[in-house]
Amino acid sequence: MLAKRIIPCLDVDDGRVKKGVNFVNLTDVGDPVQIAAEYQKQGADELVFLDITATNEKRKTMIDVVEEVSKQIFMPLTIGGGVSSVEDIQNLLRAGADKVAINSAAVVNPDLITEGAQKFGNQCIVVAIDVKFDPESNQYFVYTHGGKQKTELEAISWAKEVVAKGAGELLVTSMDKDGTKDGFNIDLYQKLDAAVNVPIIASGGAGDLADFNEVFQKANVDGALAASVFHFGELTISDVKKYLKQEGVVVR
Repeated sequence: MLAKRIIPCLDVDDGRVKKGVNFVNLTDVGDPVQIAAEYQKQGADELVFLDITATNEKRKTMIDVVEEVSKQIFMPLTIGGGVSSVEDIQNLLRAGADKVAINSAAVVNPDLITEGAQKFGNQCIVVAIDVKFDPESNQYFVYTHGGKQKTELEAISWAKEVVAKGAGELLVTSMDKDGTKDGFNIDLYQKLDAAVNVPIIASGGAGDLADFNEVFQKANVDGALAASVFHFGELTISDVKKYLKQEGVVVR
């Protein structure tokens, strides 16, 4: 059994780490380079760095910040935000990323997934999917542009499509759960696990130790991503790993 991954996330806006609830009301958390170094010390398995306003501001990811962060850490680094071409992917890999996350651009141009996978390998291409539940249709829909634009894409079908296009991993955020600290969206990840055969990273809703255990035990995801609980010192990564080991979850 592969070890489950505990992954902190840096949502970066204007060179600073920010965190909100349900993708709004962002508050400043601190300097991404310092925070990345702290997560390295705590034993994080990977780090996700998302330039959350790059797409809406129609600009590229801040390469200089990425380079500074990559110098501080020795764990795998996934970078996303403003990625819209194979050249963008190449630039981020050169700046120190191990994997590149594509979100809005994948919806606009799904072939970008295939082109990136063919040039750099499937393992480098992560498709990030921001998802919100629609009670009327009883379905999950995909949102783009930092959660601001609803698409007509049903999330489970979209996940299957991007995997067929070459995505090596999915980073799926439940917008309904984001920043709420009331647990991961188990139903969403169970449906995704049944639909695709690539690693799934669950994001949105981590509030306490039991939430991490629940998502691994019930939803068979490969990694759990969190921001608020780590940024504000409510939990450390070592706390989470120690607890999971006691619960029988295999972690590094």
